[in-house]
Amino acid sequence: MITHPEKVMFPEDGITKGDLAAYYEAVAGAMLPHLRGRPLTMERYPAGIGKKGFWQKDVSKGFPDWLERVKVPKKDGFLHHPIITDERSLLWVTNQNTITQHVWISRVPELYYPDVCVFDLDPSNDDVKAVRSAALGLRDLLDELGLPSWVKTSGSKGFHIVIPLDGKSEMSDVEQFASTVGRVFVSLAPDHLTQEFNKVDRQGRIYIDTGRNGYSATFAAAYTVRAKNGAPVSAPCTWEEIETGKVAPNTFTLRNTPARIKKVGDLWADMLKRRRSLTKPAAKLKRMASSV
Repeated sequence: MITHPEKVMFPEDGITKGDLAAYYEAVAGAMLPHLRGRPLTMERYPAGIGKKGFWQKDVSKGFPDWLERVKVPKKDGFLHHPIITDERSLLWVTNQNTITQHVWISRVPELYYPDVCVFDLDPSNDDVKAVRSAALGLRDLLDELGLPSWVKTSGSKGFHIVIPLDGKSEMSDVEQFASTVGRVFVSLAPDHLTQEFNKVDRQGRIYIDTGRNGYSATFAAAYTVRAKNGAPVSAPCTWEEIETGKVAPNTFTLRNTPARIKKVGDLWADMLKRRRSLTKPAAKLKRMASSV
């Protein structure tokens, strides 16, 4: 199924397309529950990461009949996003030279009702201690709102923090909730945190990105490989690992993640069993925000 497995995808590391496919085959059991039903955007690198890649959302033409797709509206028409349902479809996507799978926060058929809310902590520099501290601070704020959260490495410089939702809040309300959480959190340490989208305006601060929660916005899927030297993986970890400094944003890679899963399992396996309503947290957040 994998064509040209010898193609080098990560030149500095000697990692081939065959290696990438073997990785996804090895982690499929842990990864698939977090992919199923979510519209997918493929980050593709036909010549490996040494050359420019591209992002592909639409699979209207030239794709196998068995590949599940979902038709979603856009400004001037529709897109047909692929949906990964099983190992076969995961490897098919990989065979298209897809390194990273980016997914929606909602699943078919309830595309307008997210089952997760995502916060992306994006530091301006490589200060791992600072971004760990920020992650723990956001966790504590969410705890105060009555919302348990899960964390994963971004596979880049930061962490992704995720809240499982009961799927009863509309996407626009989830987006607004996340943005307000970000505003309140930034107000606690404005010299270190920011919601400024433009990098030039961040002035070395950690960007609290809540924009992953809007319609058609995506985030890097759990266990996906990132298109960076070393083939880092965006992998779930524990809050204890963050607290003790055992895990950094790029700790996990294509080469060590399968063994980690064999050892600790899928650390997000129970996440969606702890879904929460945003009704009471939103009311409490409104009171918090009124004093900011």
